[in-house]
Amino acid sequence: MSVPARVSVVTLGVADVVRATEFYEALGWKPSSASVPGLVTFFDTAGGRLALYGSTDLTADAGVLPRAGNDFRGVAVAINVDRAEEVDEALRAAVQAGATLAKAGVETEWGGYLGYFTDPDGHLWEVCYNPGFPNDANGVPQLP
Repeated sequence: MSVPARVSVVTLGVADVVRATEFYEALGWKPSSASVPGLVTFFDTAGGRLALYGSTDLTADAGVLPRAGNDFRGVAVAINVDRAEEVDEALRAAVQAGATLAKAGVETEWGGYLGYFTDPDGHLWEVCYNPGFPNDANGVPQLP
């Protein structure tokens, strides 16, 4: 058997599920009815599902040691948008919802435009316009 090439759910370990849920709701995201208040929150997204789960519970579930501090995890989750202007709009909305701006929108050497924010738990999010990977009708980037 091979491993299917898909990302079904991205689970973010968070310090406080309620607080993290409130942040993503402030972005305009709607929790799934499958969520269990205070324990786990699921959001439907164009590319799969996002889950918020307590960091302690997640490390116990995975059988790994917790990370020390809020250091960079070496991972970024991306939101691709349809126009360069939408990058700045999304970054502003995220900051208004409680995010920290990590990098303001900038033009890239490959003809795109991107910026970054971190959520209240330090998870890094990229907001990107990539003219070479246009979104389909469902908001999923189409790779050549």
